[in-house]
Amino acid sequence: MSHGHSHDGGCSCGAEASEAPERGLEYGLYRKIDLVKLQCLNESAEGSGKTVFRAWEERGDRSRFVESDDDEELLFNIPFTGNVKLKGIIVIGEDSDAHPSELRLFKNIPQMSFDDAGREADQVFSLNIDTTGELEYQTKISRFSNVSHLSIHISKNFGAENTKIFYIGLRGEWSEAHRHEVTICNYESAANPADHKVSQITPPSHFIS
Repeated sequence: MSHGHSHDGGCSCGAEASEAPERGLEYGLYRKIDLVKLQCLNESAEGSGKTVFRAWEERGDRSRFVESDDDEELLFNIPFTGNVKLKGIIVIGEDSDAHPSELRLFKNIPQMSFDDAGREADQVFSLNIDTTGELEYQTKISRFSNVSHLSIHISKNFGAENTKIFYIGLRGEWSEAHRHEVTICNYESAANPADHKVSQITPPSHFIS
């Protein structure tokens, strides 16, 4: 099948794989996102950025989307509930110039701002227009094997004033975070008199006559 796009930047045709039943399981990382803390900067409608991270089976829902506000840029700050090995990403937009044309990934930079986006990204993808979730962009797994926070910077589109995204799918593996915390044990919640044998000294009584 001819898809009419290049394969630069880790793009992988997923037409044959998208029909497999396990495809939905592969793109289940949205369940491991801390949606309460997820941020999308420059979204035109507050909270709309969170809606594009959803089940694979719901990727075709056009009622939920995020659109940029002041310009074409969007910045997602995505905290996970554990550690993630990120393997691939899918971006669904509409068949227009509002579709993202470049995506930049940053790992483990919480509270990232557009000022921070000027630094070198961990990986950059040139995107093709994808309206069905057919194209997967494969990450350099060695760089994304221990990700607790992912930032996705949509830096440009195909020429529209604003960018519109319907779905972002993340494929990979999740594991519980290992927290190295100091455990303070209180061995005694209350003193046990039996453990503290103190000789009771009865002071002499002084009688005043």
